[in-house]
Amino acid sequence: MGLFFGTDGLRGKVNEDLTFDIAYKVGNALATLKDKPTILIGSDTRISNTYLTLGVSSGAMSGGARVIDAGVVPTAGIAFLTKKINADYGVVVSASHNSGEYNGIKVFNSEGYKIGDKAEERIERCFIHNKINDFPNIGVFLQDFTLIKQYRKFLVDASENSFTGKTIVLDCAYGAAHRIAPDVFRRLGANVVAANAVNDGLNINNGCGALCPENLVRRVSRYKADMGFAFDGDSDRLIAVDEKGRIIDGDMIICALAKHFKTQGKLKDNTVVGTSHTNMAIEYDLKNCGISMIRTDVGDKYVLAKLLEKDLSLGGEQSGHIILKDIATTGDGILTAITVANMVISQNCPMSEIFDVALYPQANINVVVSDKFRIMNNEILSKEIVRYNEELQGRGRIMIRASGTEPKIRIMVESKDSDLNDKIAGAMAQLVKNIDGKI
Repeated sequence: MGLFFGTDGLRGKVNEDLTFDIAYKVGNALATLKDKPTILIGSDTRISNTYLTLGVSSGAMSGGARVIDAGVVPTAGIAFLTKKINADYGVVVSASHNSGEYNGIKVFNSEGYKIGDKAEERIERCFIHNKINDFPNIGVFLQDFTLIKQYRKFLVDASENSFTGKTIVLDCAYGAAHRIAPDVFRRLGANVVAANAVNDGLNINNGCGALCPENLVRRVSRYKADMGFAFDGDSDRLIAVDEKGRIIDGDMIICALAKHFKTQGKLKDNTVVGTSHTNMAIEYDLKNCGISMIRTDVGDKYVLAKLLEKDLSLGGEQSGHIILKDIATTGDGILTAITVANMVISQNCPMSEIFDVALYPQANINVVVSDKFRIMNNEILSKEIVRYNEELQGRGRIMIRASGTEPKIRIMVESKDSDLNDKIAGAMAQLVKNIDGKI
C-alpha cells in the first residue's frame, strides 16, 4: 500500500481525507502515465460523487485525456466496460461498504483488473508534478449513460437457467445496484422483491445491504421467498439468505460454489483462494471434499493476484467479495447472486440444503484508533498475540490487523468456544485502546 491508497483503492471522509485536489491529482496522474488516454469513470449513489467525478475528470482532461462518464454503475460494471470499450483506465468513485460521508477512488487497468500496489505507487509519485496541456490539447469530457446496458446484457447472458417461479428478495443498499439488479433478475423471470432500491444520495449502506443482512432475513420470511441477496454500496459484495432465514456469508458461498464447480469439472486444480480471515471450518470441509484452499492477506486484490498467479477459477472473502475469475475480472455481487441462484436451481433443492457447513464461532471487534500503524508495530501487542495463539494450541486462532480503508484495528478470534472467543477479543480490544491512549 502507498501513502494514499489502501487495500481497496483510495478512501476517506470527503473534504477531510479525500478532497477535490486529491481526486484531481489521481486523474492527472493517469494522464501522465499514458499519452492522451481514454478513461471510463462511474460511481455509486453518494451525494459527493459528482463532486469527485469532476475532480478526477478535470485532472485527467488537464493532461489531455478523453473522459467518458458512465453515470451510476456497479464497480464490476466499470471493470467490464473498461475492457469492452478498449479504454486505457476505468475509475470508480465509491467507498464501497462505507457510510455516506466517505468516498473513494478505485482504478482499473485496460484489462479490467484493479491496479496493483506498484501501479498505485506510480500514481502517487505523479502527484508531485501535474501535467498541464495547453489549448487546444486539453482533453474532452463525454457522458454516455447507455453503456450500462452492455453490462446488463452480460449479466443476463451469464445465467444458465430461467428464474421463473422463484421469489427472490434483493437488498440494494441504496447503492449502485438499485436499478440494475432488480432489472436483471426480472429479465431472468424471477418474482423480485426490491428493497432499498432508490437513489437518494444519503442513505447508502445505512442500516441495510450486505452489512446489515438481518433486514434481508425479515423480508425473506415476510414474502416467503426462495432466497435473498444483499449487496453493498458499489455492489461488489454479496451476502445471501436462504429460505429458512439463515445468513450465508462469503465463506459459505465460496465453499458451496467450489463443491458445485468441482462436480461440473469447472474448478481448476480443485483449489480455491481464501484469506487469513476465512473460517477454519470452511478449510476443513473443502479438504474433506478433495478441495485445497490457499490463503492470502485480507483484500480482494490479493485474492485476485493469487488467482492469476496460480490460474485458478474461484476465490473470495468472508465479507462477500467473490471473484469468478473465468468470467469476471473483479468481485461482482450481482454476478455472484446469479451464479448462486443457478446453483440452487441446478441442484433442484432448497437453498438451505446446499449451505450446510457449521462454521466456527468468531468474535470480531473493530477499535477506532488514532494511529493504526504504530499500534500494529507495538511490541506488547505482538507478545499478547503470540501468548493467546499458544493458549489456543491449534484449536483456534487470533488475528489482528489494521483496516485498509478506515482508522481501525480489526480483531478476530476464532475457535469452537464462543465464550473464549469473546473473552480474548475483549481483552485484546482493551489492550489496543490502552496502547492508543498512550500514543
